[in-house]
Amino acid sequence: QGQLVESGGASVQAGGSLRLSCAFSGIFYSSYCMGWFRQGPGKEREGVARIDNDGTPTYEDSVQGRFTISKDNTKNILYLQMNSLEPEDTAMYYCAAARWTCADRDYINYWGQGTQVTVSS
Repeated sequence: QGQLVESGGASVQAGGSLRLSCAFSGIFYSSYCMGWFRQGPGKEREGVARIDNDGTPTYEDSVQGRFTISKDNTKNILYLQMNSLEPEDTAMYYCAAARWTCADRDYINYWGQGTQVTVSS
């Protein structure tokens, strides 16, 4: 079984930065895609950024240019660097991994427990 453990969530002011980390272990072959989802109050869980097994990153429109996803395969850590944070970014952020696609939450095979990000204006 695979395991994902997020860290790095915090409360920050608008315009600030945070870096989320996701330590992964277990059955995560290089063919797995990995990504970050978030769920704000009263909202559905949505994809934020993902990195495919060929290393190609993809971002949700609202975070394009502000967030950067990266993966360190030597340390088994997935990162999400978040800059220019906005109150609308407030959410629980989840690390995710999937065998086939990380573009749809219904195809996610493994979820982390989540880390809270709160952005105040």
